[in-house]
Order: sequence, then C-alpha cells, then structure tokens
Amino acid sequence: MPRSPLPQVAIVGRPNVGKSAIFNRLAGRRIAIVHDQPGVTRDRIATQVSKAKVPYELTDTGGIGALLDDGFADQVRAEADIAIHAADLILFVVDAREGIHPIDRELASLLRQEEGNVILLANKVDTAKTDSDAAEFSELGFDHQWSISAAHGRNFNELESAIAERLAPIAAGFESEEGDSEENPVKIAIVGRPNVGKSSLINAILNDERSIVSDVAGTTRDAVDVPYQRDGQHFTLIDTAGIRQRTRRDTSVEVFSVMRSERSIRRADLCLLVIDASSGVVSQDRRIAKMVIDAHKPCIVLLNKFDLFHPGAHFQDRIDQFREELGDDLFFLPYAPKVAISAKNRQYLGKIFKAINDVIETANNPVATGVLNRLLQNAITRNPPPVRQNKRLKLLYATQKREDRPSCIPVPEYILFVNYANLLTRTYERFLENQIRKEFPMEGLPFVFRTRSRTPRELQDGKSSQGGKASAKKKNRKR
Repeated sequence: MPRSPLPQVAIVGRPNVGKSAIFNRLAGRRIAIVHDQPGVTRDRIATQVSKAKVPYELTDTGGIGALLDDGFADQVRAEADIAIHAADLILFVVDAREGIHPIDRELASLLRQEEGNVILLANKVDTAKTDSDAAEFSELGFDHQWSISAAHGRNFNELESAIAERLAPIAAGFESEEGDSEENPVKIAIVGRPNVGKSSLINAILNDERSIVSDVAGTTRDAVDVPYQRDGQHFTLIDTAGIRQRTRRDTSVEVFSVMRSERSIRRADLCLLVIDASSGVVSQDRRIAKMVIDAHKPCIVLLNKFDLFHPGAHFQDRIDQFREELGDDLFFLPYAPKVAISAKNRQYLGKIFKAINDVIETANNPVATGVLNRLLQNAITRNPPPVRQNKRLKLLYATQKREDRPSCIPVPEYILFVNYANLLTRTYERFLENQIRKEFPMEGLPFVFRTRSRTPRELQDGKSSQGGKASAKKKNRKR
C-alpha cells in the first residue's frame, strides 16, 4: 500500500493512560472509544488532521505491555510496533497521576532507539498546581515534554504548535501531490455480524495485518478508517465492530462499539455487507441489511468464507445455489449485487472493486428526465394506482434531484409532483421502482421517492380551469 502523502504521527503508551482521548482531541472529533477499561483500543486507528497548521495523519494504537485478559496482548504490541516504525513523530503518553510505571521505562528505552522524533506527554495534569506530578518523567530522557490534560484540553494549543513545528521540515520534504490532496476518497463501510471476516477482509485487501483477527467475536471495537489506493483510485475502508443483537451486548464498550458501527453506515458512501457463506444468512444479517436500507446506502453483499460452502461442488454451481438461497433470505435487499470471496485465502478480491466501480459508474449516469417521465406514465397507464378517499393519484411530472455537492456515489432520489402526495402507497411505490429497474437495473443503488403535492391554490386553479372549460362546452351545445 502506498505511503500517505502526509507526515505520520503515532500515539503510543501503556493501557489506560489516555491515548484515545488525546487522539480525539487532536482529531477534533470523537473517533476512538474512550473508556476506563484497559485494552479498549486494539487496532491501529488512523485519521487525517487536515485543519492543523501542518496537516498530518494521526494513528492511535493499542496499549503496549498490558497483561490483557482476552489474549490479544501480543497482537496489540505488534500493531503498535508497526505504527512506531512508520511514524515521523511519536507522541509517547504517560499517566502523571500514577507516576513512572515499569512499562513506561521499557517503552522509553525502545523509543530512544528510534530515529523518529518523540514528544513525551504527561497526561492527566488538570491544573497548574499538579504540574509537579509530571516532573519525575524527565528521567526518561526525552528533550521534549509537555504536561497536558486530554479530558480538559489543557495545554493542547501549545501541543499543536509543537507538533506543527516538528513536522514542518518533514512536510517540506514530501513531494507536492495536489491531485491527492483534492481527491475525495470513496468511503466504504464493511459491516456485518461478529466473526464473519470483516477484519480479515481489510487485511487481505491491504495485504497487511492492519486489523487484529481472532476467532473471538467482538475483536474489533472501534470503527477503523483505513486509507487505501487501488489503480489510482482513493478509498477509505471503514472496518466496523461486529453488530450483535441488543440482548447480547454484554458491556458498555460493546454497546458503544455498535453505535459507532451504525454511525459508520450513515457516513459511508457504500456498504459492503459481509455474510458467512459457510453458515448462511441469519436473522442478525437481515437486521444489519435493514440498517443499510433505512440509511438509503448503496450496498454490495459479500459472501465470505465461500471456500467452506459445499467445497466439493463446482464453483459456479455453488454460486448459483447460494444466490438463489440468498435471494430468499434477503428478499428486501434485491438491488445489491452478490460477490463470493474468501478473505482468508485472498481469493476473488478484484471482483469487489469491479462491483464497486460498476455501482459508481451507474450512480453517475442518471436516467434522463424525459425517459423517466415516459417510463412512469406508461407504467401508470398500464396499471393505474388504487382509488383512495374517492381520489386517484395523478403523476404530473417526475425528475431526479440534483445535489449542490454530489457525493462520490449519488443515490437516485426521484421527486414526483402529484395531485395529492398522501395517495401514493408503499405498495404502489414499490411497483414504480420495479418498473424503473426493469429498464435500468442500477445494481447496488437504492431508490428514494419524494412526493410533492400541488398547492391548494394550484388545485383550485385547476378546478376553476376545468369548470370554465365545462361551462364553455355547455354554451356551445346551447348554440
């Protein structure tokens, strides 16, 4: 994966010293989960701090040196090591309230061997009166040390200035890549229930052990944004926490993780719904699919672990059988194309991006207004809408809404100008959608219909006009 055109800043330290709180404060928004429980952050979480004096990419890491009770300590350390070696500037965080810990000494010894710049941050120094709590950390041997409070934002303006000063000569050495800075990456949210292979898919795409992979459900807790470039196209891959049923969310951290996943769906341009082909579609898959539908998001269904689905049968036969079964189980997600892959074996990954590019191309080639109106009027003529309250729906005009700032994958939003908006039933709306899809399948894209009624004055003018025409006809008959 190509290096980001921005300087790299990594936050490291032992568990529960406030790394994620510092990450959120510098990023200017809540991205990483902050909790008193040690070991909450496991994966590397990265974001671009574009509003800084010298823009940079900031990475939060899992706590190093923890004796975690969930078996992830070695992997967390490996993730942090990767971030340290890739960083141009390291923010080494310690807890001023607890004083120097043996792990702090080990980390200090490790970081002094790195060629990169290091700033020591003594966190949880909430007031000037407690500045003395950070004095003992000078023995760790770093020239640059700041006393801060991530919870209260104390000394963060000075810290941001210090970061900019250290990064300025590094940023000057980067080649100017204006095209990259103006590139608007396509945000791809990878969603699904726990342990279907979302993090494995991220690692397979990147060809890197970026996300921690384990058979333990719930390994990923944050929604991790990962920049990715493929064939000159920029993406942001959002690795989300597995979404479990509400009755099975056993900790506050997990509840918050699921909330982040749901928010990731809303901010994504497209969702990849990962399903375990070996176990088939379950009720939670359908619930997650409904979240995607309710958010009106483009979607592609990935049938992961397909190597385990009837492995003895011919591949195409397996594909046809699973798609048939999937069509019944996800009948309310008919617009999403289905792609069979094996993240573990890195098989058929190219098909994912072909499907993504097909969706992007389709979304940016809308149906012409004239064609849309003829198609809908013909459909209404063949199958008129039902009569409700002694009135029948009449379509006056239809058009596709144009966004002032269109997204990377604009969702078709059709505005129907009708006589009475409340006459359009959901059933008839689905009928109109099916008629459009017969001519223009638009795989991967949901439809959004908005109805607008004529104003009472327009309706009255219409009645008056019709009344005038009727009177004129009567006069003509009398003559």
